[in-house]
Amino acid sequence: MVQTNLAQAVEAADAASTYDANVKYLLADRQILARILKYAVSEFRHMEIEEIMPGIGPEIEIGERPVDAGLSNLGRIKEGNTEDNVPGEGKIYYDIRFTAYQKQKEMKFLINIEAQKSSDTAKLGYHLENRIIFYLSRMVSAQKQTEFFHSDYDNLKKVRSIWICMDGNRTDGDSIEEISLERKTVFGNRQSTSDIDLIKGIVIHIRNGRNYKTSQNKLISMLEGLLSQIEPEEKKRILSEEYGLVMTTALEGRIQTMCNLSENIIELGMEKGMEKGIEKGIEKGMREGIQKERMDAIERMVKAGASKEQILSYGYTEEEYRKSQESLLFNH
Repeated sequence: MVQTNLAQAVEAADAASTYDANVKYLLADRQILARILKYAVSEFRHMEIEEIMPGIGPEIEIGERPVDAGLSNLGRIKEGNTEDNVPGEGKIYYDIRFTAYQKQKEMKFLINIEAQKSSDTAKLGYHLENRIIFYLSRMVSAQKQTEFFHSDYDNLKKVRSIWICMDGNRTDGDSIEEISLERKTVFGNRQSTSDIDLIKGIVIHIRNGRNYKTSQNKLISMLEGLLSQIEPEEKKRILSEEYGLVMTTALEGRIQTMCNLSENIIELGMEKGMEKGIEKGIEKGMREGIQKERMDAIERMVKAGASKEQILSYGYTEEEYRKSQESLLFNH
């Protein structure tokens, strides 16, 4: 049976791939993108998924693998350039960027999707809203000489920047927010019917873990099932039976590899630590039992083929990595 790109993405390449990269590959599938558009972007809300997918442009700007023959309406599309470079302003890199056409209204949208681990200002060192506005502004200004020329500003295309934040708490952390322009009269009786929905930021807060009730929002519920640390068979069932995503039995082998890696990195390295209230203890010195658990997690990742950079990116220290290497050599 032919595999869809979604199946290939969920299978997660191999054990050396980072969890972050796997998330982006999953989100960049047409089936996932179509559902994000339907439930997060108001202009697509009344369309069917089957109508939205063909309107997603010929390039999704992430990754390297071209779409399999005959699956152009299901898979991730060919690679593009996610770099935005304005002379004198530096470079930024988008997680996912693509175009989408709302054929009923003959509208073209420029879409950016970001997978964000945290929306906490204290952790980020800045307010996420400001970064979203910056991305939106760059997507508007980049249209000069591409989408419009000279002073034809009415030909600007609408831009949507969608941020999937994976740090919602277990009780009330699932929500969707919109950031948009507002026009109002502060003096006089002037009224305007001008359309000012050129830019809009959308923040989707999902929860990460196991022990929470299913979200009342269909998109959030699907994303939580897609990205959470559940067993491979259960994840496959959720995606296919509950959300209608095209899956194949060929998923079984590689999805197991991805889930094993994500469990080692996230569940052992992060979720257990946070659930036991020891996140701050990473800096102050972990209790002896937790230290051993973290060392065991590092050794599992090393054996699975993860690189030093990948391991350190999940909050482990240089010292912990060094000690795990010594332990592996000593016990070899």
